[in-house]
Amino acid sequence: MIGEKAEGRTVLRITGGDRTHFLHGLVTNDARPGQLVYSALLSPQGKFLADFFLLDRGDEILLDVASDLAPGLFRRLSMYKLRADVKIEDSGLSVARGLGDAPESALADPRHAELGWRAYGVQGGDPQINWDAIRVAHCIPETGIELIPEDSYILEAGYDRLHGVDHRKGCYVGQEVTARMKHKTVLRKGLVTVEIDGVAPVGTEIMAGDKPAGTLFTQSGGRAIAYLRFDRAGGDMTAGDAVLRWSEAGQHDA
Repeated sequence: MIGEKAEGRTVLRITGGDRTHFLHGLVTNDARPGQLVYSALLSPQGKFLADFFLLDRGDEILLDVASDLAPGLFRRLSMYKLRADVKIEDSGLSVARGLGDAPESALADPRHAELGWRAYGVQGGDPQINWDAIRVAHCIPETGIELIPEDSYILEAGYDRLHGVDHRKGCYVGQEVTARMKHKTVLRKGLVTVEIDGVAPVGTEIMAGDKPAGTLFTQSGGRAIAYLRFDRAGGDMTAGDAVLRWSEAGQHDA
């Protein structure tokens, strides 16, 4: 049984002699001993299903995922394991995160240095931190907002920049589509940070003149994360009553 956590995160514990090989063949990144790694599970068609953090602690691998995705992820992993020597269960561990001073067991968030640290099984963190402002400043997507299960592609969501995919690790579910996007095409759509005057609900369609150009997401401090069609983006765009501007030269590399 996978339960809801007050902080919105569930930590699964994966044990058994086949645990590392099992995960290696499924997810976009590798669990590395002692390191916190950002990764995702994709559909066979290369669509995003869930993102999570992996922590290899020697005799077990912890998987830190949004609680609303945990039951579905648990079912899918259980389906894939077949007869492998793998056990998946709810660890019951809490998740803390913060900036600045950290517990001794804390590890750096692998997506971006400005996201601070994460720690497991300890209390801590600062509830006053404006995480949305940090995400918008560095174009870091959030599950259920910018990262949409069964719809998003991870390279359009910036997974290369967020250290969430290893293109050298070999096969995993959805790897063929991801590799083709990486090596054989130029991305024509993706998440970017835009300047915004005004506000509009998350999910508002962005218009470039009379043509749809994308979707508006999280907003903070006169900036926002948007999913844009690059061939239509530029100049003044609108999302409801808000006016947006985007410059490719102004995007973050890391």
